[in-house]
Amino acid sequence: MKKFYVTTPIYYVNDVPHIGHLYTTVIADVMARWKRLNGFEVFFLTGTDEHGAKLINTIHNTNRYALQNFCNKMSAKFKETWNLLNISYTDFIRTTEYRHYVAVSSVVNQLFKKGLLFLKEYTGLYCVGCERFYTVKDLDENQCCLLHKKKLLVQSEKNYFFKLSHFKDMLLERITNSKHSEYIDIQPEERKKEIIGKLNLGLDDISFSRTNINWGIPIPFDKTQTVYVWVDALINYLSGIGYPNNKDKFQHYWPTDIHFMAKDILWFHAVIWPAILMGIGYPLPKTIYSHGFFTCNGDKMSKSLNNVISPQYLVNKYGIDATRYLIINLIPFNTDGDISLIDLTVKYNTDLANNLGNLFFRIIKMIERYFNLNLPYVNKPNISLAQKLSTYFKINFCNNINNVKLQKALNTLQHGLSFVNKQIEIDSPWLLYKNNIGSLNLCISSYLQAIAIIAIHIFPFMPTVSQIMWTSICANGNIANVATQYFINNSIIPETGFLPIYGKVKMPGILFPRL
Repeated sequence: MKKFYVTTPIYYVNDVPHIGHLYTTVIADVMARWKRLNGFEVFFLTGTDEHGAKLINTIHNTNRYALQNFCNKMSAKFKETWNLLNISYTDFIRTTEYRHYVAVSSVVNQLFKKGLLFLKEYTGLYCVGCERFYTVKDLDENQCCLLHKKKLLVQSEKNYFFKLSHFKDMLLERITNSKHSEYIDIQPEERKKEIIGKLNLGLDDISFSRTNINWGIPIPFDKTQTVYVWVDALINYLSGIGYPNNKDKFQHYWPTDIHFMAKDILWFHAVIWPAILMGIGYPLPKTIYSHGFFTCNGDKMSKSLNNVISPQYLVNKYGIDATRYLIINLIPFNTDGDISLIDLTVKYNTDLANNLGNLFFRIIKMIERYFNLNLPYVNKPNISLAQKLSTYFKINFCNNINNVKLQKALNTLQHGLSFVNKQIEIDSPWLLYKNNIGSLNLCISSYLQAIAIIAIHIFPFMPTVSQIMWTSICANGNIANVATQYFINNSIIPETGFLPIYGKVKMPGILFPRL
């Protein structure tokens, strides 16, 4: 079985989950579910980043027990949120776990033995919010961090440095040469160009450790230093799949097929992380996808403006599956976007209440009216409409998901719904009921088979709703198993269709109540 290893970044525990975390995680979940349906053995890793000076500043306490208790509480909030949103992660890694401590120590030791770490006195501009040093060229005209808009601290430390400059040419080759055996596909294209442009300006060696920070993983050969929090965090992609102790598991899943993240941490993933991996002799990630930032009604999200949108709020307003759908469909992956609750509600009513929900309810009501909720009897299942829909989805919907163009895939879904609605208007089953019951049976049968195709395709996006649709129309088997066979068989519909000859359709109620 082919493997697929997908990750989110591990989220920092200084704040509760918000819509930015949700966006990245739902996208990764959709891809994980999609790959499972296509016969891949998927490992989907997410988790929490729990070390560093920023956490100490958040709780204003250096006591290790207080820090650990805070991490336990906040990490649990992320797990609760992902469970609420039906996120199908394989494992949840925490940087305070012992398995991660072992992995970080192993990587740091290897880099030191290979002469890639060296001790150096350093004075630089440090951003507490980003937990990183910056050079003047990375700052705005007021020498403030571009992300936090705050003056940076001048800090002097004696740290271990990583010879990042050693890897400049190797990185450029792997990022620009698509024929290279370790080619890194950075998406979207404009961010790839940004990375290449910065690499061409040259690379400096970077700080790899911190002094006087007691909340982190000690440098194994120098306990007076702790591993820089960003290095610590990146190694989760190894520790989460068994490195270094479970070699079989690690070798099976590594390298990563896709890293998903927001654009502010792209440099760490596209430059520093591959350099570390080359340093210890491991294969590089295959694809790195970074998405843009969000504003809310034109303003940057912040607690002071009281405009931070929580996942729980969206679920309370729209429901679980609708939230998953809306969060992906409203904002293109490759650009910055503005979130408006008005726009979310309009999209909900248009795509889900009016289109998907109405089509499904319309067909169920016809079966209730014409057949008392019994499946219409046909000598041979009418799969003609489902086949047309399947062909259209295969060319458009499936290709878009494979290329991580999820918004376009959902737009294709909406076109498919319109196609079925137009077919109903052409058939005019309300007229057939009066004078051609045999044709009516065939028409209703074709609509049900089309609904089965729709349910199969929306499963990665809206697993609960697709399951409700599947069981309501009395479809055969478990939807995940049937969908897997369907996609593995190159989107070929069985001659017998997806429904039994006899059965009773269920009235599930309104899938998406209009808001």
